[in-house]
Amino acid sequence: MSRLRIFEAASTVTLPFALALGLLLCAAPRARAQARAQAGDAAGPVKGSNEVEIWSSAGGAVAINGSAAPVTEWNLGLRYGRVLTDAHGRGPLNGRFEYSFDVIPAFLIFQRTGTVYGGGFDPFALKWDFRTRRHIAPFLEISGGGLFTTAPVPPRGTAFNFTASTALGAHVMRGRHAVSVDVRWFHISNAHIIAYDPGINAVEVRVGFGLFTQPK
Repeated sequence: MSRLRIFEAASTVTLPFALALGLLLCAAPRARAQARAQAGDAAGPVKGSNEVEIWSSAGGAVAINGSAAPVTEWNLGLRYGRVLTDAHGRGPLNGRFEYSFDVIPAFLIFQRTGTVYGGGFDPFALKWDFRTRRHIAPFLEISGGGLFTTAPVPPRGTAFNFTASTALGAHVMRGRHAVSVDVRWFHISNAHIIAYDPGINAVEVRVGFGLFTQPK
């Protein structure tokens, strides 16, 4: 076989191999980037994941439009949530919708007539989990429920009140586990069950420890 034929045969074998190798090398960084993005995205809330959390919050009342103050309060609760949707929205608002509810077995209110003990529930907590590829997953939340206490809150008020809150916070993810921190505006009111209803408006800081189960 002549040298020309040997060269042509070698070219026939090596040229496709070289092209395939070049394409593989070009695609590898992109594949690694996609894998990292998917791994980072999966670290936070995703569709079908469940949130289980224990949390505690404390805050103080702010006197606005005649609302009762000074009042400080502390509470402890348990949360279950489920992420219901895939990511929607554009830009920084891109995120997922989560429905949660809270059970609050311990609620202490420190008002001028003494310490009041209670417990409550939030049958709905609507969260928007902003999409992120980092280990910090911000969220926005609104919630509402009821509060039962051993004495009227505020004094001269009622022993049952409605509650509402809005919060801005973030989950700090460590694998599927999360530490959450948020700042929330918390409102207590009897919704004029009786004529006296000054309401309580408080600013709270909540810290929680929990996890997000990942869908199969």
